[in-house]
Amino acid sequence: MTAPLHDTSAAETAAVDVAADVPAKAIQGRSPWQIAWTRLKRDRVALAGGIVVVFLVLVAVFAPLIVSLFGHPPDEFHEELIDPLFGTPTGDWGGISKDFLFGVEPINGRDVFSRVVYGARVSLLVAFLAAMFAVVLGTLFGVVAGFFGGWVDAVISRVMDMLLSFPQLLFTIALIAVVPNSVAGFSGTGLRMAVLIVVIGFFGWPYVARIVRGQTLSLREREYVEAATSLGAGRGYIIFRELLPNLIAPITVYTTLMIPTNILTEAALSFLGVGVKPPTASWGQMLSKAITTYETDPMFVIIPGLAIFVTVLAFNLFGDGVRDALDPKGSR
Repeated sequence: MTAPLHDTSAAETAAVDVAADVPAKAIQGRSPWQIAWTRLKRDRVALAGGIVVVFLVLVAVFAPLIVSLFGHPPDEFHEELIDPLFGTPTGDWGGISKDFLFGVEPINGRDVFSRVVYGARVSLLVAFLAAMFAVVLGTLFGVVAGFFGGWVDAVISRVMDMLLSFPQLLFTIALIAVVPNSVAGFSGTGLRMAVLIVVIGFFGWPYVARIVRGQTLSLREREYVEAATSLGAGRGYIIFRELLPNLIAPITVYTTLMIPTNILTEAALSFLGVGVKPPTASWGQMLSKAITTYETDPMFVIIPGLAIFVTVLAFNLFGDGVRDALDPKGSR
């Protein structure tokens, strides 16, 4: 017999020994939320929108502290800064100075900076709570309609169609206009904000319910739901332990996209005079007052308009990023 040209047994043994000495790297699993966060971190535009959103929330929460440091009380008049002949702020750019960072309002001279800061509190509070109200109702009715089907689905779907057929803005104006000045001990700004939250949220839940219903119709046919049913799991267990955890992603996405819509709705209602009552600061209310003085004091229009624009844009950018992170296939 002919001997092999190369004896590879020694080399293979040495390679195996070296590989055996190298510790194996543990494979770490990642949850869907960790994967989504990794995707979101790559989207710099969405992160910029999220940073602006966090900043606006902090401004709304700490509005009294910010105003005490950089502004004046929002309802304090400074008529000495108003031209008595034309009713416009003295100085350039609407009276902007180191003491009044955004200038003063025409006629009465209230601090625009302070009112914009307090207006953020009103707009964000109404938008957040109305979105939460709509999400709770929409998730409840959407899951029930999609899971039970049959006549339950038919009734809830027809109610959703009926609510979606209403002209929301006009109906909201008519409904708020007939609300009395005092209900169950609530009055003034608190009552008007509560009405805004309930009305905006009530007309918003059908949009959430339609998305949740469609997702529930798909999820209830999945293998893990069938497995839970075959093991004797009740309807409550399936809904709360199998369906709702898998509905968190679409609900989160729609919530981030609903908040800017609610901000615009609240601003529109305040602009038309059926939002919060004066002297409570609101961006829409400031714009409504500014339309009579925009030729002589354009800054009074620009500043609250920019506040609404930047806020809605930040929420939209962040919402789009969250949607792409949680559902990369559906966003293509």
